[in-house]
Amino acid sequence: MEKIKMITPIVEMDGDEMTRIIWQQLKDTLILPYVDLKTEYYDLGLVHRNETDDQVTVDAANATKKYGVGVKCATITPNAARMDEYNLKSMWKSPNGTIRAILDGTVFRSPILVKGIVPYIPTWKKPICIARHAYGDVYKNTEMRVEGGSKAELCVTKPDGSEERSLIFDFKSDGIIQGMHNIDKSISSFARSCFNYALDQRIDVWFATKDTISKTYDHRFKDIFAEIFENEYKDKFEEAGITYFYTLIDDAVARVIRSEGGYMWACKNYDGDVMSDMIATAFGSLAMMTSVLVSPDGIYEFEAAHGTVQRHYYKHLKGEETSTNSVATIFAWTGALKKRGELDKLPELPSFAEKLEQATIKTIEDGVMTGDLYLISTLENKTKVNTEDFLKAVNERLSAML
Repeated sequence: MEKIKMITPIVEMDGDEMTRIIWQQLKDTLILPYVDLKTEYYDLGLVHRNETDDQVTVDAANATKKYGVGVKCATITPNAARMDEYNLKSMWKSPNGTIRAILDGTVFRSPILVKGIVPYIPTWKKPICIARHAYGDVYKNTEMRVEGGSKAELCVTKPDGSEERSLIFDFKSDGIIQGMHNIDKSISSFARSCFNYALDQRIDVWFATKDTISKTYDHRFKDIFAEIFENEYKDKFEEAGITYFYTLIDDAVARVIRSEGGYMWACKNYDGDVMSDMIATAFGSLAMMTSVLVSPDGIYEFEAAHGTVQRHYYKHLKGEETSTNSVATIFAWTGALKKRGELDKLPELPSFAEKLEQATIKTIEDGVMTGDLYLISTLENKTKVNTEDFLKAVNERLSAML
């Protein structure tokens, strides 16, 4: 077939370790033979982030704002061990946190369902979409160690120069302290994104925080959601036959486990990070989860929801065979291609992306899968293959569809 000609670039953000290897293999096998791929490339691998003092992450986020669609590979958020391993200048913050702070919006994550992969929770019959607030909280925190004998206070300097202070803790011994923030504008965008997405998908919205303990911070989230729903969405939800429901985060966990699925669970930033991994794993695999950041002004950034698969990368460096699930990375690319095609009114691109998704699912349902799915699949006839052979198997089915 003649290659599909793109009009506008997708912002391509390369990553780290095993996912970086898969990123290139995937493009070479499943995209470049069929699409005259047009991207603006940014290397978000930890080595290059360190070389640029993390400016490359900011540049990639701003480019995504410019072009409207980005696709991102998994990246390392360094800890103390990575500081030594990569000889870093600084313990750079999460690239995802930096990008989300610039783009704002909400991250929507949903499991990719295939026959033969049965959820660990027997009652789950439908997907559970996690809506994760993408700004602030622990991802934009300020923290420090505190020497015993110190007194920590929260101090706000108001526009008129006056100060408001509140004691955090009087440290009698050594300890630690952390400061977090959020802003009403971003919380409002989060609420509207959730309600709009729910209307589009015709699903109920559950929102949960811990406002009984966090009586100002978390309660502000609760109040903003309630105000926006009552003033802007209540009638629309009634017309669509869907509901909005608020509860405490611990109650939400219990309800989710007992439910059959089929709704959106809206969470604050950290809660969404943790709960999306729980939902993904319980549905089958972290690598079987779609993830897209949607900003209030219509910017889309697609990514794989899992990490860089460090253990497989070290095996790869030794020349050993690896069987790493590439499905979430494939769906990050298909999501970006579909959205780019929709925005550019280029129907051939979304059509190709849909077929690539179908070919990926068919490959697994035909019994050809990577190691993580092989261990949990209920299919009787199944074969475990390495990463490269899985991509080739997907390509065989894709070629037959085109």
